[in-house]
Amino acid sequence: MAQADIAQKAPFPLEVEAGKTYFWCACGKSANQPLCDGSHQGSDFLPMKYEAKQSTKLYFCGCKQTQGAPLCDGSHSDL
Repeated sequence: MAQADIAQKAPFPLEVEAGKTYFWCACGKSANQPLCDGSHQGSDFLPMKYEAKQSTKLYFCGCKQTQGAPLCDGSHSDL
């Protein structure tokens, strides 16, 4: 299985809006981190859909190693 690029060793804070859909970059190549910009094309990766249930600030995984994708679970502290 392909290994994702580490975009950064910290989460990306993002204000989300209730009812809006976001696509988290799973490959680590997007220039629009933490969101997908299509850079995964031709790879084994696909973006992960996230639907915001409420308007709030969330912390999306930047290292791409989280077990709680797309949100940070602290896995970056082990890198």
